[in-house]
Amino acid sequence: MLGICRGRRKFLAASLSLLCIPAITWIYLFAGSFEDGKPVSLSPLESQAHSPRYTASSQRERESLEVRVREVEEENRALRRQLSLAQGRAPAHRRGNHSKTYSMEEGTGDSENLRAGIVAGNSSECGQQPVVEKCETIHVAIVCAGYNASRDVVTLVKSVLFHRRNPLHFHLIADSIAEQILATLFQTWMVPAVRVDFYNADELKSEVSWIPNKHYSGIYGLMKLVLTKTLPANLERVIVLDTDITFATDIAELWAVFHKFKGQQVLGLVENQSDWYLGNLWKNHRPWPALGRGYNTGVILLLLDKLRKMKWEQMWRLTAERELMGMLSTSLADQDIFNAVIKQNPFLVYQLPCFWNVQLSDHTRSEQCYRDVSDLKVIHWNSPKKLRVKNKHVEFFRNLYLTFLEYDGNLLRRELFGCPSEADVNSENLQKQLSELDEDDLCYEFRRERFTVHRTHLYFLHYEYEPVTDNTDVTLVAQLSMDRLQMLEAICKHWEGPISLALYLSDAEAQQFLRYAQGSEVLMSRHNVGYHIVYKEGQFYPVNLLRNVAMKHISTPYMFLSDIDFLPMYGLYEYLRKSVIQLDLANTKKAMIVPAFETLRYRLSFPKSKAELLSMLDMGTLFTFRYHVWTKGHAPTNFAKWRTATTPYRVEWEADFEPYVVVRRDCPEYDRRFVGFGWNKVAHIMELDAQEYEFTVLPNAYMIHMPHAPSFDITKFRSNKQYRICLKTLKEEFQQDMSRRYGFAALKYLTAENNS
Repeated sequence: MLGICRGRRKFLAASLSLLCIPAITWIYLFAGSFEDGKPVSLSPLESQAHSPRYTASSQRERESLEVRVREVEEENRALRRQLSLAQGRAPAHRRGNHSKTYSMEEGTGDSENLRAGIVAGNSSECGQQPVVEKCETIHVAIVCAGYNASRDVVTLVKSVLFHRRNPLHFHLIADSIAEQILATLFQTWMVPAVRVDFYNADELKSEVSWIPNKHYSGIYGLMKLVLTKTLPANLERVIVLDTDITFATDIAELWAVFHKFKGQQVLGLVENQSDWYLGNLWKNHRPWPALGRGYNTGVILLLLDKLRKMKWEQMWRLTAERELMGMLSTSLADQDIFNAVIKQNPFLVYQLPCFWNVQLSDHTRSEQCYRDVSDLKVIHWNSPKKLRVKNKHVEFFRNLYLTFLEYDGNLLRRELFGCPSEADVNSENLQKQLSELDEDDLCYEFRRERFTVHRTHLYFLHYEYEPVTDNTDVTLVAQLSMDRLQMLEAICKHWEGPISLALYLSDAEAQQFLRYAQGSEVLMSRHNVGYHIVYKEGQFYPVNLLRNVAMKHISTPYMFLSDIDFLPMYGLYEYLRKSVIQLDLANTKKAMIVPAFETLRYRLSFPKSKAELLSMLDMGTLFTFRYHVWTKGHAPTNFAKWRTATTPYRVEWEADFEPYVVVRRDCPEYDRRFVGFGWNKVAHIMELDAQEYEFTVLPNAYMIHMPHAPSFDITKFRSNKQYRICLKTLKEEFQQDMSRRYGFAALKYLTAENNS
């Protein structure tokens, strides 16, 4: 049927051309025979006799026009011959002659034909070419493992979401690390019409671990081979992508190419754009067998239902076993095995146009694939060097990649026009909570912040932690924004134990942080620091949300709840671990207080002992924290007693108390209603007291607040009366909630507040 349509279209186009070209030619000549509204003779002799303006120049123009007429007539004769040939071939098409040919129209690289067929959906009397339906779901499979790969997936997904107009279903084959990171990311991203399913990559290792593989992707680079077995049995087709892919167009255009598959074609692939499989890159280079230049597997279209019927599992396994007898191992992971199978069964592959996988690997010939920007569909950074690859147009490609890398992911939460999203319980609950708020309330923005879902990327950098054997380990917990980044190296020098940090950053700032961290020897030498990015949204700094994120993702039984602008004393980590045992924190509800001090000097000779600190207090180099502006915050610590104390001592809760404490990881979270400046720690300490935590001051522990410019939030608190009014309102509501939760025991908080 497709052949009939093509034949009729060619016949119709040729017929129209045959009729139109002579007509246009003679109209042109006829119009040209009028000058100043009067007919002009085509004969040179007549022109010479009747026109006094006749010159040698006009004679040349006449001759040139006659030459053009002869050329048009010759083109017409050629077109007639072409038309007669097309008519002669038409019956063969109608008889259903589907013999295999590698024409451009069959998908071997004619971008114009493909673009016309997929995007425009050429119309004819036979109807339109198949296109993706408006709300058809597009399925995408990605293999992802580890911390760094999860960052690459985010950039890939951003580029897909930016262009897409269809619902998407991502199938992520991930190890436990990547699943934890990406599950949290997608849950907090809340992009409409996007579904994500995870498949345990660790359970699939046994399927491919028998294949020796030298590729840098390791065992995970072989898992695309088992997708027919891994993905749901009712899933008929899927686009498979590497993590180092960037889309420059709507993925629906690629999905539509499935309609071009014929016969036994089940794999859509782009030809390899280097000479790897030709075996002439260097002396003694011996690649796996491949058809011609071979195919790159960074972008694959898989017809899963047909592959299963063909017994794909058995096919690739037998091929791999046979080739490994001579090759011993793969160099390019799954790509070698795909190519070996195709070499034996070339009918399986539908060759995609090269712009669906512009490869920037070493020794690439990708420049032969494109001429300008409009030719680019998918860019593939398939080199171990990634963005540092050498390429004539690498700056353009890099800038395109960086655009998505730093693009505000919150903007991609837009609804698809005309495609209603599936009901989501979390989204519905969120909308219900927001609808209950009074938008005319002067504190509406404060209340709304409590329900804002911030996109969160856990473990933005590589993280390693080995538990200590005595189960006393303590994680330092803190939060920060870009303006406190300079504190990270100092804290890492003062605290050798694990750290959990929540960073409040925009997408662009997250990349600045990444470059900063990767350029720091101090930070790169520490693998026990968990960096969790909470992306900016709204007008307030969500300080307690950040603390909760950092608290939730610790690997130790205890945590030291600190702030980023404090430096702990040298050796505090080991001291706290000993105190955990001494005070039996495992079996008692205690909050160990680390006394807080401050300096006004940007350059401080940090005290190496309690005796040295006391001397600096006496000299006025150090002060008890906030003694001059907020005495109540730390007064209950009883610094006078601490100066001479040699054993831990208990203190009682008082109004506005906000010490820095060490607690078990199961302590209550911070209350999210408090944002920016004010009452964020006070409320948490109050809840610890309500849950009957015992506050114990450590006699030989201390931390020092380092000076810095005032934050935006404290400036807003001091200058904005409405800000202070709303904070007071939130405090009162929190105390009422405490009364409801803890009953009669919570009345003391109201009494203490009234007396303070």
